[in-house]
Amino acid sequence: MKFWKIFLWSWKGLHRILLIVAIVMSLFIVLFTLYNNHFSPPSSCARQSPPPVSPTVPTTCSPHWDLLFLKTHKTGSSTLLNILLRYSERHGLTFAFPSGGRHDFYYPSFFSPTFVSGYSPSSCFNVLANHMRFDAGEVERIPPRERLYFTILRFPSHLFESSFRYYGPIIPLTWSLPGPDKMATFLHQPWAFYRPGAFNAHYLRNLQFFDLGFDKDMDPSHPALPGILRSIEERFSLVMLMEYFDESLVLLKDVLCWELEDILYLPHNSREQESVAPLVPKMEELALLWNHLDYLLYRHFNHTFWAKVETFGRLRMAQELARLRWANAKLVEACVEGGRAVRGGLVREASLRPWQPVGGDGTIIGYNLKHGLEGPQRQLCQDILTPELQYMSRMGANLWRVKVWAAVRGILRW
Repeated sequence: MKFWKIFLWSWKGLHRILLIVAIVMSLFIVLFTLYNNHFSPPSSCARQSPPPVSPTVPTTCSPHWDLLFLKTHKTGSSTLLNILLRYSERHGLTFAFPSGGRHDFYYPSFFSPTFVSGYSPSSCFNVLANHMRFDAGEVERIPPRERLYFTILRFPSHLFESSFRYYGPIIPLTWSLPGPDKMATFLHQPWAFYRPGAFNAHYLRNLQFFDLGFDKDMDPSHPALPGILRSIEERFSLVMLMEYFDESLVLLKDVLCWELEDILYLPHNSREQESVAPLVPKMEELALLWNHLDYLLYRHFNHTFWAKVETFGRLRMAQELARLRWANAKLVEACVEGGRAVRGGLVREASLRPWQPVGGDGTIIGYNLKHGLEGPQRQLCQDILTPELQYMSRMGANLWRVKVWAAVRGILRW
């Protein structure tokens, strides 16, 4: 009798699991049918003819339209993506979106042109800017082959803290970490928990070096490293730094020959400040030791960054910074209700509500649009406040997989 009770209890439990799986799969099929509308991008890139003449930009300078932005993780890159989406939409540029209903180019796989929605050997895209694991040879197969490359880095200990908090719930290696401070436990004995080939392990070590297409577990004393750093410097016209975001934008504006209005911004995919716990000195030291390749990468491009600032001119940089910060302050005043960001759950309009990570407690900030805006001003404000997923959808990206995942998370309250 006891055996039958156990059997029936086990069967009922299995029945419940199967029922949940059936419901989720049914939802997946329904949403796939609703959202999987094929997106066929234009087959040719936008071209300037003749180059636009501007009173504030020298006539010898023509805006760059063919771009690759390597969107690194947890570096302020979502803010830059908003800038690129706005610029592309305003100028009619062809934006390469990921295929398969994804928001990234099948990351963490190495990039392939087949990951681009609508790709064919004869197609052409002005801008590539979604998350990818960089592969120079594969990127160069996307016409036009002459494009300007840029990316952004962040100080490695700060990036590690952000990545660990943001991605931790989807990294199985972290699930068994004991103690109230999982990150501290990990950093004190990383090799007790870390497995190089484990699922999502790339988020735990030298993430920027990995995004650039290199081995995150390479020995930092490897003789190939100086050549790797030189190859990145030669390929990328600008490597920005998150810690000097405004200075980076001023340099980017100069490199791309853009206008001040093109680089105005509000931070996207950022945590509210109260949820950020600064690393104590010991944890910072351990994080830098564990992410030493990223540290060497950052140190190299910190040097090249300030060399570019010197070439640009310190006085000129100060003047440009003042203009940018004044314009951004006026933007917040004109567009944002209350003049400040709010928790994502407090954003009223779904079209402006930011994506929240699994287990993130809703700490990613968003913005409420100021009441009473009309016409072009409302459109400008809406564009600057719109998170990347909604903006991509608006421009034609088919994000059915993201929408299915969002629906499943809503059902599971995850």
